[in-house]
Amino acid sequence: MTAFFIAGTDTDVGKTTIAAGLLNAARQAGLSTAAIKPVASGSQVTTAGLRNADALALQAQCQPPLDYALVNPLAFEPAIAPHIAAQEAGVELSVATLRPGIERVLARRADFTLVEGAGGWRVPLDRGETLADLAIALQLPVVLVVGVRLGCINHALLSVEAIQRDGLPLAGWVANIVDPGTSRLEQNLATLAECMPAACLGTVPRLDVPDAEAVAACLSLAPLGLVARS
Repeated sequence: MTAFFIAGTDTDVGKTTIAAGLLNAARQAGLSTAAIKPVASGSQVTTAGLRNADALALQAQCQPPLDYALVNPLAFEPAIAPHIAAQEAGVELSVATLRPGIERVLARRADFTLVEGAGGWRVPLDRGETLADLAIALQLPVVLVVGVRLGCINHALLSVEAIQRDGLPLAGWVANIVDPGTSRLEQNLATLAECMPAACLGTVPRLDVPDAEAVAACLSLAPLGLVARS
């Protein structure tokens, strides 16, 4: 079993897009997959209950299939910071409440498992805790999604500094081009490649339809130590 925590340099940098692509790449390599987004805000009311689009995208890449309740134990309707959504719903949001759901997914021992955070590295939970504390408790190596746009180098290096200060290894990173009009794009990518202390798993261009298979074609699992099954 190999598991990673997916973090982003900010909100709306494409964490789920990249996570789904990584899971799809693993499936194409013949590996079993599992994923969990322990808390998600911005969910839709359905006849089956609240459903979050990001969690559904992850669920679609789990093989063997996982029930939605396993993939997304806590969903909130407002598209706001998770800790505020939880407070408004009267739900305790903490490492202690989120960890059991993650451990249930990890216990399935898929070949490749991803735990996706929300927003950036220091997104608050409650009682002074952050999502970083959850990653620390699980002792998972981190894959960082860098949303490539103006300012991304600073955001990336500060995120890496925080991850390493928290005692977790950076297993790899992905350059996700969220703004293809970024000035000096190639120079920015070169600077990231030079400064980041881990392997780049790939550069994902801005895709008109960012489906998991198209994203997977831009990524490599080799730096994560994953080998295709024969």
